[in-house]
Amino acid sequence: MDDIKAIAKQAKRRLGTDFWRRCKEDVDTTAREAEKNGKNAGKVKSHLYDKVKSVIRGEAEDEFYLKVKKLLDEYGETSDAIGRLTDREYFNTLSYEERQRYTMELSSKYLAALEKYRKEKESAL
Repeated sequence: MDDIKAIAKQAKRRLGTDFWRRCKEDVDTTAREAEKNGKNAGKVKSHLYDKVKSVIRGEAEDEFYLKVKKLLDEYGETSDAIGRLTDREYFNTLSYEERQRYTMELSSKYLAALEKYRKEKESAL
C-alpha cells in the first residue's frame, strides 16, 4: 500500500510542476530539430517517450547495455564482441554444455543491446 501512495504522490508532483507540458514541448522541439536534420521525427519521439517512461518507472540503465554501448563507442561493431563481453573467470568454470548455453544467451543479449544502440544513435541529434 505504501508503494501505491508513493507512486501517487510522485504523479501528483509531476502534474503540479507542469512536468508533462514541458516534456511534450521538449519532445516536439527535438522532433522538429531532427526533422530539419533529415531524421525520422516519429522515431525520435518514440525514443524520447521510452526514455521518459523509464525515468518515471525508476528503471536504471542495464549494466550489460552500458558495457555494450562503451564497446561500440570505442571500437564499433567488431567480430569478437562476444569474446570481449564474456566473463572469462566465470566461463572457465562451466562445462561444455553450459559454455554453449552461456555463449548463446550472451549473443542474444548482445543482439538486443546492439539493436537498442542503433535505435538510440539513429534518433540522436
